[in-house]
Amino acid sequence: MKTKLPQIPTSIFTIMSAMAVKHDAINLSQGFPDFKSDPKLSALVAKSMTDGYNQYAPMAGDIKLREVICDKVQRLYDANYNAATDIVITAGATQAIFTAIAATISKGDEVIIFTPAYDCYAPTIHLFGGNVIELQLASPHYTPDWDEVKKVITSKTKMIIVNSPHNPSGMVFSEDDMLQLQHISEANDLIVISDEVYEHIIFDGEIHQSAARFLTLAKRTFIVASFGKTFHNTGWKMGYCIGPESLMKEFKKVHQYNVFSVNHPFQKGLAEYLQDENHYLHLGAFYQQKRDLFLDLIKDSRFKIIPSKGTYFQLLDFSEISNESDMVFAERLTKQNKLATIPISVFNKNKMDEKQIRVCFAKREETLKAAAAILKSL
Repeated sequence: MKTKLPQIPTSIFTIMSAMAVKHDAINLSQGFPDFKSDPKLSALVAKSMTDGYNQYAPMAGDIKLREVICDKVQRLYDANYNAATDIVITAGATQAIFTAIAATISKGDEVIIFTPAYDCYAPTIHLFGGNVIELQLASPHYTPDWDEVKKVITSKTKMIIVNSPHNPSGMVFSEDDMLQLQHISEANDLIVISDEVYEHIIFDGEIHQSAARFLTLAKRTFIVASFGKTFHNTGWKMGYCIGPESLMKEFKKVHQYNVFSVNHPFQKGLAEYLQDENHYLHLGAFYQQKRDLFLDLIKDSRFKIIPSKGTYFQLLDFSEISNESDMVFAERLTKQNKLATIPISVFNKNKMDEKQIRVCFAKREETLKAAAAILKSL
């Protein structure tokens, strides 16, 4: 049988996590917390199960949850969305991204992505016949060059995908970045996917510049978010997509024949839990404490470090430690030193190797201390 995705290898997250298990290594590779989510949320979900919410949810999602999310978006970003028409609850953010691309991209359409990029973007674009236009973000600050964006736009360009706070670099888009994106997308009639799964994990007094804040941009943007990233339960695979009715109408056409609806009792529990905004408003401070602890622990190491501005990831430049490729360095670090990380070249245009690895600091203090001791020994 002819494969539809001939160039797609096994995910680097699968590879490194399997290697971590095989070599009994501390796993800072895959982006998940090693601590529990709030017992109150778990109790609310359990109650929803015992209350009988165990059959299909409405296709677009529980209406109370959709209303709570719309209220949250209005309160945080001064943006008005209609819970009945403008939002769909999804099986995680990756499903939302997949569905948005599936609903809008056809054979020959060009989609601009910034690399290093989350690894679901390009395969999904290819799956639906689109062509990926990669623009490499320059190390070490990974800020976009909007003049370069303008140069690659053609009559076939249909979409641009952005991600802020950015995985894997930890970069955060500024207000000017979003204004540039708004101007370019409007001038060229582009659809935008704004991957905002780390919207509440942002540091040092920065403000998340959601696409929802920019009225003209919001009218052409799918905004993707994740409950798993926010509430420390990535395994629940719960997220949502919000956008203008015209785009979400197309989104729903795919969603209803893809998953139709997602976990009903989890939606009920989240709807109740989200009534208290303190659960996400303090998330940035929570993770900044972990970032600061981790960076303080490794401040005397030989890694070159620019503190992450958002997400729960940190890049480490090992160019003063080894001349190895980042893949070889990451493999050796896992096998010999018992610490699993992610090599960044796998996310870059043409696999460009800048001697960087990504670590996840969404871990317990004892995990971070053990990992830091290994990194300081190199």
